[in-house]
Amino acid sequence: MTALAIILLLLALVVCGLVGYTAHIARQVERADPPRGRFLELDGCRIHYVDEGAGPPLFLIHGLGGQLENFTYALVGRLSKEFRVIAVDRPGSGHSTRPDGADPGLRAQGELMAKAIGALKLDRPLIVGHSLGGAISLAIGLDHPECASGLALIAPVTQVVNTPPAPFRGLDIKSPLLRWIVAWTLATPLGIVGANRVLGQVFGPEKVPADFITRGGGSLGLRPKAFYATSSDLVAVNDGFSEMIQRYRTLSVPVGILFGKGDQLLDARAHGQATKDQIPGLNLDLMEGGHMLPVTQPDAVADFIRRMTRATTAKTG
Repeated sequence: MTALAIILLLLALVVCGLVGYTAHIARQVERADPPRGRFLELDGCRIHYVDEGAGPPLFLIHGLGGQLENFTYALVGRLSKEFRVIAVDRPGSGHSTRPDGADPGLRAQGELMAKAIGALKLDRPLIVGHSLGGAISLAIGLDHPECASGLALIAPVTQVVNTPPAPFRGLDIKSPLLRWIVAWTLATPLGIVGANRVLGQVFGPEKVPADFITRGGGSLGLRPKAFYATSSDLVAVNDGFSEMIQRYRTLSVPVGILFGKGDQLLDARAHGQATKDQIPGLNLDLMEGGHMLPVTQPDAVADFIRRMTRATTAKTG
C-alpha cells in the first residue's frame, strides 16, 4: 500500500469516526431533551411550539442558535399567569425542521411565523422577539401588520451586521456543501470543547446559569442539524435587510426595545438608539445586563412585555 493510500485510508477513518461521534451525541441530546410541546405542519416545516396560559396572546421568537427553551427557562412561567404564551422553535432550530432549499432569510421566516399565527388562530398577538428573533419580528410588523398588535424586541438585531459577533464567526460558511460537511464532522466536537467559552461570550458580562445546558436548551445546539440551520440563518441575515430598514418609518404598530447596557454581542447604540431614530414613537429601555436577558433578567423582561401590552391596548383603544 502506498503512502498516499495509507493517508487516504486514515483520513477516511477519521471522517467516519467524527460522523459516528456526531450522530451518537445527537441521539443522546435528543433523548435527554425531547420535544415538550406540540407540532404544526407549515410549508414543509414541522414547527415545534409550546402554548401555555390564557389571556391576551404573546408570540415569542428566539434568536440565532437558540430555541424556545430560552424562553421556557424562566420567562414563560412568569407570563402565563396573565397571558396566553406561545413560544416557537424557528425552522431548523430546537425540535422544528426546515426542508432542504428553504429560504432562511428574515422575510421568509417572518412569513412562516405569520402563517403560524394564523394557523393557531391568534388574534393579533404581541410579537416578542429576542436577538435575531427581533429582526424576524420586524419583518412580520412590516410585511404582515395584521398579525401583530405590537413588537416587543429584546436585544434585537435591527441593523445590517457586517461582521458577525465573535462567538458566531465560525458559523459564517457560505457554501451549503461545506456547511453540511462541517456540521457532520467538526462542529459537534468543537462545540463541546468550546461550549464554556462561547456561552461566556453570549451571556457576558452576566454569568451562565449552571443548568442552562440542560434546562435552557443549550445542548440542542450540539446537533448537526442545529449547526447547519444556525449557519444558514447567519449567512442569510443581511439578505434584504437594507430594504427592510428603509421601511421602518412605515411601521404601523407600537414598537419597544429592551437592551442590556453590557451586551457583548450587539451594540445597544447601533441596534437600539439608531433604530429609535428610524421608527417614530419607538420606546427604548436600557438596563444593566447582557444579551441573554430572557434567561438572566426574566422579571425585567416580563415587566417590559407588560408595558408593551398596555401600549398596544392604549393604541387600539
